[in-house]
Amino acid sequence: MTAQELQEKKEEFIRIYKENITRPGADKLLEYLLSEKSDFFTAPASTRYHGAYEGGLLEHSLNVYHCLHDYLQRPRVKEVYGMEFTEENIAIAALLHDLCKMNFYTVDYRNSKNAQGVWEKVPYYKINDQMPYGHGEKSVYLIQFFMHLRKEEAFAIRWHMGFSGPEDANLVGQALEKYPLAFALCTADMEASYFMEGSPE
Repeated sequence: MTAQELQEKKEEFIRIYKENITRPGADKLLEYLLSEKSDFFTAPASTRYHGAYEGGLLEHSLNVYHCLHDYLQRPRVKEVYGMEFTEENIAIAALLHDLCKMNFYTVDYRNSKNAQGVWEKVPYYKINDQMPYGHGEKSVYLIQFFMHLRKEEAFAIRWHMGFSGPEDANLVGQALEKYPLAFALCTADMEASYFMEGSPE
């Protein structure tokens, strides 16, 4: 991703955030994300799978937002439950679902052969978790330092990994059935991760 592309995505995120998330504390959370205390806008989304590059987390968050928004516009989905959710619900769940990956990765170096067969040091991302509090639950925890989450939003963010997480499958199933936004966010997250982004390898 070029510096210009990264800047454009950052501006898109800020625009969507400000237009849709207006509850008390939202401005303070955005201020934190933009501060030097956060690497949200430059962090990768993973170490080697989807979005494993500078700005990958930002791009993934936007992709999930667009996927979730589109999913909830499908006629059958709207008929079942799509109209229950506001633009704010959608923006919060999608844009902030992976806040747990902020300040989570660091850059290190390893030896690798280049195209000419010469060994050289190349950078790579590795996990450096300073707050081992899980995945979805960590995002919920971090968001609520700044603003209140409604129950549907909190459960959607908590369970957005669906059945790909380490939790008991019965518990995951109950959560996705009870909280439709959780199922929708999980679906959007998988669509963004596997179909839009995928692995660079």
